[in-house]
This record gives sequence, C-alpha cells and structure tokens, in this order.
Amino acid sequence: MLDFKELDAFVWAVKLGSFRKAAVRLHITQPSVSERISRLESTVGELLLERSARPIQPTMRGREFFLHAERILHQRDEALKLFDSDEAFSAPLRLGTIETIAHSWFPDFIQRLTERYPKLIIELTVDYSPALNNRLISNELDILLAMNGYLAPEQIECDTLSPYEMGMFVSPRHAALLSERPGAWCHALPFISFGRQARPYEELVRYLADLGVQQPRIHSVSTLMTIARMTMEGLGIGALPVATVLDEWQRGDLCRVALPAPLPPMNYDVIWRGANHPRFCRGVGRIAQECASNYARERHTEMANTDFTGRWVLPSASSATPEAIPPLT
Repeated sequence: MLDFKELDAFVWAVKLGSFRKAAVRLHITQPSVSERISRLESTVGELLLERSARPIQPTMRGREFFLHAERILHQRDEALKLFDSDEAFSAPLRLGTIETIAHSWFPDFIQRLTERYPKLIIELTVDYSPALNNRLISNELDILLAMNGYLAPEQIECDTLSPYEMGMFVSPRHAALLSERPGAWCHALPFISFGRQARPYEELVRYLADLGVQQPRIHSVSTLMTIARMTMEGLGIGALPVATVLDEWQRGDLCRVALPAPLPPMNYDVIWRGANHPRFCRGVGRIAQECASNYARERHTEMANTDFTGRWVLPSASSATPEAIPPLT
C-alpha cells in the first residue's frame, strides 16, 4: 500500500535531483529518504529512479508515476486545508430546524452563516423536534435548531438558544365571549396547538389540567402558520409563540388572553453529534445564538413600544392583567 511519506520522498528527490536535498526539504536524514524510496519501489515492483545519474533522474516508468504521485500529494494538501480554515468548509450542511425558528430569525441566520462560510451548501429539513433528533442520531442530519432532551447527553453536544414566550390568542370576534363567561373561558372554545408528538402539546395539556380542564378539546396542527390562521379565523384558542404572531397581535387580527399563570416557554438548542467537526459546529452554534438573541431583543422592544389597548382578553375568572404578563425574552 502506498504511503504519503514514501510519495513525498520520491517526488522531492525527482524535483531536487538529490536524496540529500530531498532530506533537507523533508527535515529527515538522507538514509531515511533512500529507505522510503526503496520501500516504494518494492511496493510497485519496479525501479523508479536512476541512482547512478547526477542529478538523480526518474526511469521511464518513474516519469509516468511521478505525475500521479505529484497529483496525489496535491490533493492531500488541498484536503488538509479544510482543517486550517473553517471558512473553506464546502461540504453540504444537512441542517434541521423546527418551524417556529424557520418563521422567525432563521433567514437572518442563513444570511450570516453563508457570509461566514461562503462555500457552504445547505440542505434544509423542517420537522418536529423528535423527528429531527432521530435523524441526527442516524446521521441523516448534521446540526439541529430544535428542542433538546430526546437523545442521551453523551451522544450530542449543544448550545442554548433564547427561549420563546408562549401565549394564548383568539380571534377578536370571540373576545367578548371569553370575557363575559366567568370561569368558563377555558371551556368555551377548543384549543389549537402543535401536533401530539410536539412538546408544546404535552405542556398545554398539563397546563390546562392544572386549571381543572381534564379532557380539553385540542386541535393538533402540524404547522405554526396554520395554527395562527385557524386562530384568526375563529376556530379556537391558539397556543402560539408570542414573537412569531406579534405582527398579527399589533394589527388587531389576534387578541391575547390574559392567563392566570404563564404558559411554559419554548426552549431550543443548537444540537450536533459530539464527533461531528466540533469547531465548525460550535461556530454555527454561536451564529445561531446571536441571531436568536437579536430577534428576541428586537421583538421585546417592539412589543414594549406598542399600545395593545383593546387587544387583550381579560376573562373575569382570571386574576391576570396585561401588566402581569411576563415580558418577551
């Protein structure tokens, strides 16, 4: 089997015409150069150098082999450059994300990612967190922007992203109905949430159970934008990330329900397998963290500067007030 050290010795001996000069170039002894070339000739079964000539000359077969050897070493050097600079990373990045992120700070993330790694090609998958985690561990995806906790900690590495505050929203046409039915607001309409496999669905069920709703009517929907649309059409109370429907809330297309206790936030991470190019993955993670943080800060400022008078639903049985709602984080 060919060895890079043997190819290096042969190529430099031909280029420089001397074992001694090749040894100086490779920072080894002259006998080591001679030994490596002898092993190479033994491997291929033919002499490659005319040792009696001065300077040393390749044989006819040696001249032919030199062209291949030089090309092999060049390809080796080009491959190793990948590890000198992350900017040179050009392999397709199989990226998975959940829809909430895809509809919020993801475009900014992609722009900054491709500016940082200009040769990068992205293959994107949008799905539920459990499905994305399964595809990560089966080596179908490289990096996730998703919920953590589905895989054993020793299998992955991760960085935390800014969480999403969750809220309940309703069509303006139902605002009066919910406000006028003391103690019955959480029974008046069905709820609309993410699919049953998604963690927000499970957390909504537990949240409603704490309010005494043991068998809630919940429409489970696979996409965030469909939940928002169904809510605006008056088909139920939508459990939604506040930041992603802030525009609809500002316009008055949605009213927010003042809850007796806040919903659990949606927490996400950048996730990758531990053996998967850790320096590059952590660099991608830092970009994602910055984009998520900037988005949260901008939406928080926008919400703080908006007058939501008339866009809250205050159920009589709820002790919550708009001022009691936690700020967007």
